Amino acid sequence: MPRSSDSSDSSSSSQSPPPSKQDSSDDMRKVQRREKNRIAAQKSRLRQTQKADTLHLESEDLERQNAALRREIKQLTEEMKQFTSMLSSHEPLCSVLTAPPPPPPPEVLFAAHSFHQPHISAPRFQH
Repeated sequence: MPRSSDSSDSSSSSQSPPPSKQDSSDDMRKVQRREKNRIAAQKSRLRQTQKADTLHLESEDLERQNAALRREIKQLTEEMKQFTSMLSSHEPLCSVLTAPPPPPPPEVLFAAHSFHQPHISAPRFQH
């Protein structure tokens, strides 16, 4: 037996009451809350992207600095090898290194004696 359209309309209206002012107000608050949440999530994603971009740029800068420092280390190491080689080839020919040290000047020899004072005994305390 088919139902009439009147009975189905009356059954659906009996299941959900007409919207009240409270329901409408709650729905508006939900919509506003969802919109705020959507905006907050959007801002958060934007901040994350900006932070990732900043870190990426900083990382690239540090990589460049690191490469420059490595080049400088290599150059200084080569320079040190050259100087070491020059010193090694110079040492056997150097008269300063092979000669005995010169005697100290006379004022240095007597300087120690000029400050020497005769031994003075400390006064003894009597009890």
